[in-house]
Amino acid sequence: MYCPFCGHQQHSKPMFCCSCGKNIKFLCDVDDDKPGTSEATGKSMLESFQTFRSLKEKERRGSFKNKKRSLNDNLKLVKISVGLMRLQDGGLKAVRGSVLPLLVQPEVDATALQRAAEQKLKAFHRNLPSGPYSLLYPDCTKICNIPGTEVPFTLKEYKEALGKAYQRITLYICTAEDFFTSSQETNHESDSSDSEVIIRSPRSKEFNTADTLLWEPADGEPGTDSTAPEVPGTSSGTMETTCYSKYTELYAPIVIEDEDDSDRVECNHDIEEDEGMDKPSISEITANLALEIDHRAVSRFNICRSDIWNGAVRGFKRATFSEKKDILVKFSDNEGTLEEGIDTGGPKREFLSLLMKELKKRPIFDGPMESRYLVYNSTAILEDEYYLAGKMIAVSIVHGGPGPYFLSKNLISYISGQDSFKSSVGEITDEEIGKVLKEIQNAPSVQILQDLILQNSAMLQTAGCFRRVGSCEEKTRLVEEYLKWYIIHRNSTAIERFKAGLETLQFLTALKEHPTVLTPALCHTEVKLSAEQVENLFQPVLSPQGSNMRTQEDKARTYWADYLLDCEEDNSAVTLEEVLMFAAGVPCVPPAGMSPLPRLHFMSPSTSKFPMANTCANILKIPLLDSYTAFKANMDFGIKNSPGFGCF
Repeated sequence: MYCPFCGHQQHSKPMFCCSCGKNIKFLCDVDDDKPGTSEATGKSMLESFQTFRSLKEKERRGSFKNKKRSLNDNLKLVKISVGLMRLQDGGLKAVRGSVLPLLVQPEVDATALQRAAEQKLKAFHRNLPSGPYSLLYPDCTKICNIPGTEVPFTLKEYKEALGKAYQRITLYICTAEDFFTSSQETNHESDSSDSEVIIRSPRSKEFNTADTLLWEPADGEPGTDSTAPEVPGTSSGTMETTCYSKYTELYAPIVIEDEDDSDRVECNHDIEEDEGMDKPSISEITANLALEIDHRAVSRFNICRSDIWNGAVRGFKRATFSEKKDILVKFSDNEGTLEEGIDTGGPKREFLSLLMKELKKRPIFDGPMESRYLVYNSTAILEDEYYLAGKMIAVSIVHGGPGPYFLSKNLISYISGQDSFKSSVGEITDEEIGKVLKEIQNAPSVQILQDLILQNSAMLQTAGCFRRVGSCEEKTRLVEEYLKWYIIHRNSTAIERFKAGLETLQFLTALKEHPTVLTPALCHTEVKLSAEQVENLFQPVLSPQGSNMRTQEDKARTYWADYLLDCEEDNSAVTLEEVLMFAAGVPCVPPAGMSPLPRLHFMSPSTSKFPMANTCANILKIPLLDSYTAFKANMDFGIKNSPGFGCF
């Protein structure tokens, strides 16, 4: 008798199997009922069980083989690196920080590898340009075949031809548009450097000039007599580069041609001088950029003065926002009064002024408050705040608001494509780094300078400035190189996104064309608002000469002039910037100028004893009071305590 569960032979008739312990009492009952068939039944059951067991074993082994095969397939993956190339300065260059590891099979071809590289880079770079793309070798050539052969590309073949490990292989992708542009420029350079030399007969040469000049020489003119002697130095086999040579050959002997050329050169020289003398003003440039704005459509902003930044971010990220639409602002903390501004409206100017003030405090900037530069911030990268900041600045300037007036001149110089870089250790906010740079800058001898470099080798190696110095004069260059890396190169990713935001309304293009004109709108200047400037800015609207009202208005004008002087000399609780903010919604004259021109109106005491303003029309109304003391006190109180927007 055998156990049907494990197949172990049972020498007696136990109730339980002595091998597996299963209950086999039913076998004993069957043997008792049919003693003659017990041996046959046992054999048949054993055979069926063994067949079942062999099938299960085969199925189990088959499952294990599949798992091992999939595991082996995974082990065949190799790691290479893929990066991104972009068109810069007329050629393709690798984007710093874009190289990523990629797991692929060695037998992958160019198409599958390009698809995997695009998927990898798009997953990491959220703002990757849209395709189509081309897969490139490090020398910027397109991947089709193995270099120097006609063998189709596979990663394994390329690795064997290159003689490097898979981990040391780096390939790139770039947009098809950039690759085509780079190829065209390369072909143009090669064509211009290696012009084709063609040997033509005189008859064929004259025939080829037909597309440039219709020329049929009359009888007796040079060129009709085939027996005429050849000019010394020429022959019928002269080498010509283009068909245009016949044209120059015909007209070269004419003297007036040379005179015209000299006159033309002189005219060009005069034009260049005129262009240098008549540079466009900043208001003309911004007015030209503002031509793209459609004043028939608006982008709405709902702003709370206590939370300017979040309200601005919501507005700029709204799907219906467009920088080419006018801006309509509604403040929600105005004691129930609806304040809206459109076109030349004051609420728009006040919103942009407060936004630029809030932007100065954002963590994406570092350095002194008057000369701030961009710094890398991981949270800001995820939220794309650098692009948003550049876009806000461009929109503010073009839409009639103020500039930031706090950016570093070195940052703007780098963004506008200039090579100048003049920085100081004082711009470094990190105390330890600033202390080390000052010690290097003040090193009295070469030995001390070398010791300082060795002591701070890790810091200098990070910036690529660690090297041996041979003289004490090299310390200045060493500090300058570190400052340039600290301010510019280490923050290149943030700067590129900031530049992308500045391209809004073509502001970055204008900045590159007119850097000296537009830089004052972005950087801090020592020139402050003066009392004379504010007084001349507001043109008074006076009553007829000789009237009683005119006499009171003339006295109020003197009060107004004295009040501005007190504000300039810090003898008042109000500054000139606050006066202008109260009246026009901006703390300074914006780059686009003031439109409409500000005006000064006068009110009788029965109307109001405090100043009033209409910022949409740039109108400031001052009270007619008997004494300067009362005038100054009421002006201070009205400007400091005006709820909302300059209306008391």
